[in-house]
Amino acid sequence: MSRKQHPAGWLRSAPVLVWLVPTLATLTVGLVGIGRAQPWRDELATWSAATRPLPDLLRLTGTLDATAGPYYLLMHGWTRLAGDSPTALRLPSALAMAAAAGLTAVLAARLSDARAGLLAGLLLAVLPGTARYAQEARPYALATCLAVLATLLLVAALHRPTWPRWAGYAAAVIGLGLAHLLALALLAAHAVVAMVAGAGWSPLAVRDRRLAPRWLLAVLAALVVLTPLLLRVPGQRSRQLDWVEPARLADLAALPAGVAQSGVVGGLVVGLAALGAARAGRQALLPGLCVLLPVLLVFVAGLAVPLWVPRYLLFTVPFACVLAGAALATRPAPPPTGPASPRAGALSVAPGLAVVALAGLLGLPDQASLRRTHGWPRSSTVDYRGAAELVGANQRPGDAIVYSPREGWFFLDLGLAYHLKERPRDVLALRDQRQRADFWVTECPRPAECLAGVQRVWLVLAGRRPDPLTAVPGATGTALRDTYTVSRRWHRPNLTVALLTRT
Repeated sequence: MSRKQHPAGWLRSAPVLVWLVPTLATLTVGLVGIGRAQPWRDELATWSAATRPLPDLLRLTGTLDATAGPYYLLMHGWTRLAGDSPTALRLPSALAMAAAAGLTAVLAARLSDARAGLLAGLLLAVLPGTARYAQEARPYALATCLAVLATLLLVAALHRPTWPRWAGYAAAVIGLGLAHLLALALLAAHAVVAMVAGAGWSPLAVRDRRLAPRWLLAVLAALVVLTPLLLRVPGQRSRQLDWVEPARLADLAALPAGVAQSGVVGGLVVGLAALGAARAGRQALLPGLCVLLPVLLVFVAGLAVPLWVPRYLLFTVPFACVLAGAALATRPAPPPTGPASPRAGALSVAPGLAVVALAGLLGLPDQASLRRTHGWPRSSTVDYRGAAELVGANQRPGDAIVYSPREGWFFLDLGLAYHLKERPRDVLALRDQRQRADFWVTECPRPAECLAGVQRVWLVLAGRRPDPLTAVPGATGTALRDTYTVSRRWHRPNLTVALLTRT
């Protein structure tokens, strides 16, 4: 059967299904339980930034988290329209991930056929990692969508190299960099493909030695637009990524489980992608490089500069699914006479659909757990909502609140602020997050003086603390121990809440 005689008749008669079915499937998976898990610390950072007045938000990006600044600006406008509930905060990511699945299907169909496209998009839809980051108020889903879009536009520009197509590609690269700078590692794969395409080796492109120079011009134009962001980010790296360890060889082996949010499903995708690469031949060059080169570049850089975080490489997953789709799209033998019937076409997709369904079943436990909590590991949920409910139900006028620790990434104050709009006075905060253009506050250097006259203090601590007062370090702990006793104490997952009364 020739390639033009499409083996799946029902797909040929309705080609829109190739991308529409994965898009709707991914959107459904992303919306199920989207508001159930309470926002974790990274999402609290998004909420804190996005809900600030615009001048305060711009000042924040000047001191911290500039790489996420464009995303925060997007979410600033979104929250003004949709609110700041967990569902509202996560909905843009769910929409972006659904679009990523549809675009993945289109890319796979362009490189192979409609069956490969449908199966690639559906495989992406059922991955636990897809649901996880479709329900994350962070820019990873948006970066994933733009990575596939930029690659698809590159294919279009290589096939018909007109300047409007190159301009569209440059715009997508700009969007990719604004969503997540590290995703620009994808350009290494694009560079190789553009060079070999210009030499006529790739079946994706016309033979034209001007392809590589035109690609370079498009990328340089994009980088000019991104230059202010590229110059600002290095000065913030040490503070923004101070929790990241240098990369180790074992991290490469753990990457599939990290991005798929399931070890068994991640291993299955890697195996299918390897099989698809072997079957696809030269057609595997583009998706294969889009997986391998960004991973290797980030890993090598991570050996010297701590920046290896598996979720930062989420944008490579669709390209692994493109390769896997090529493996799943088995090519049956043609019928003895006449064209293939729609029934035969449907049957030809069935084995691939069975493997996709298997991947979905294997990922069900992780699908369930990620909807309970977004923290990692999932056994270490920080129950900000539970603590806020305790304080809200028992607070009185004149109460104060103290958090420990205040530094680091627990964001105890942001967690309670999100869940409890009317809360006790943060008595030790001399300058809050907005005033500092930061995610942390400036605390009172003389806690005993700042606590003067306060009769009741709510103490919120990270971890389970049998004796809350002894767990507070420094001058703050001394002032509390000298002046207050524990009246009541509650434990919530990974939090301790104590009510202190003046002795």
